[in-house]
Amino acid sequence: MFKKRYFTLSLAIVLVLSILAGCTGKEESESSKGTTSKDEMAIKVWLTPQWKGVLDSSEDGADYDSFFKHAAERFSEEYKDQKVKVEVEVIASDQRDELLNVSLNGGTPPDVFFESVFAMGDYAHRGALVPLNDIVDDESKKDIAQSHWNNVTFGDDIYFYPFSQNPGTLAYNADMFKAAGLEKYIGGESDIKTWTLAEYEEILKALKDNLPKDKYSNAFPMGLYALNNQGDTWNLAYLRMFGNQFFDGEGNIIVNDENGVKAADWLKKIYDNGYTNPGVESVSSNDVNAMFQNQQLAVSFTNAILFNNAKADMESGKAPKFDIRLANIPSESGDPLTFTYVTGATVFNTKDEARIKVSKDFVKFISTDAELVKSSKNGVPVRTSVTEEFSSENPYFAAYSANDQYMFNFTGNVPGYGQLRQVLYPELQALYTGAKTSKEVVESYQTKGNEVIETSKADSVIYNK
Repeated sequence: MFKKRYFTLSLAIVLVLSILAGCTGKEESESSKGTTSKDEMAIKVWLTPQWKGVLDSSEDGADYDSFFKHAAERFSEEYKDQKVKVEVEVIASDQRDELLNVSLNGGTPPDVFFESVFAMGDYAHRGALVPLNDIVDDESKKDIAQSHWNNVTFGDDIYFYPFSQNPGTLAYNADMFKAAGLEKYIGGESDIKTWTLAEYEEILKALKDNLPKDKYSNAFPMGLYALNNQGDTWNLAYLRMFGNQFFDGEGNIIVNDENGVKAADWLKKIYDNGYTNPGVESVSSNDVNAMFQNQQLAVSFTNAILFNNAKADMESGKAPKFDIRLANIPSESGDPLTFTYVTGATVFNTKDEARIKVSKDFVKFISTDAELVKSSKNGVPVRTSVTEEFSSENPYFAAYSANDQYMFNFTGNVPGYGQLRQVLYPELQALYTGAKTSKEVVESYQTKGNEVIETSKADSVIYNK
């Protein structure tokens, strides 16, 4: 009897010890997974399609992941703190938010994401990203214009490392300008021409009155659009033309003042005067871009990507060939208005300090390495050093760089900017159809927009530190 009880008790003790040992081993395995120097750590890098190749799309086998695979290989070879494997995946732009939300909800976000700040800003407000202040060096701060650092700073912290940019300007058909007798307003082939607002009004009037109808039938001076939330950035620039700053220091919309009303009045005036395409309320930015390429508009919106695509379409025969040039958005003060889409890498908060450190080190590596930063020439470089090195290859780089001082941050890095885009265009439609006065439009947009911002601030880690 005693032997039987002793055996049973001994068996129970062995089982308990086995379970405890198993649990301890599992905990040690989980806690050390991907963090010890002797084990290989895998970090995930996601990006949306940006450019093909490492330095040039003409490279053999050039693809959207080429640069990051090249950078990953070098990082794995040169990184001394940890054995690292960098897994690179290209994500379709229209699937970005869905895939990110699924991964965040499942607790498995990517470690690094390379994308436009415009598209990713809300993730900083959600607390999904970690600040990068500790990896930004003084040399980079000097090499990259302050306007770009403003774009990537939310509250007091930097959340994206600027790599390249996609500046927004106007484009104009210099052939149509010549046909209307406007030679004196044409800038150099590689310039971004600046007009005062008074000069621009003269340009629009001359284009309407003097453009030969036999050569340019059904053509209009300038393109405007208000169908949907796309292309909101240029409309936001037009609302700043008379000096309105749009956002105050607390991230609230302040467009409802004398200067904001004057800007809305100006948009309605040029529309009513026939200086723009008709039916603006039902025209999209894509429609306007197509009209410009078909020489139905003399002046349109553009950015560096659209501009290069337009020239490529002309060379390939997809679109009529004409002399396309760049200009800044004019303002009453005479100082140009310009903005940009900054692209760069950000690090997601995976809750694993070791992984976050390695991910930050990878971001710093691709964003500061003397050879890797040269790949920013595939877009428009944010670094002055890269601009100077490749200006002979692309003279527009110098013109874009000269514009850095005039940049405004069109999102204000406020929470809920995606929803603000939904608020703007219905108000613009009401302006062009005459359903509301200019004063009513800016007042309504400010009221509705600030409601969105106030609600979003409540959920923002930036505003609730």
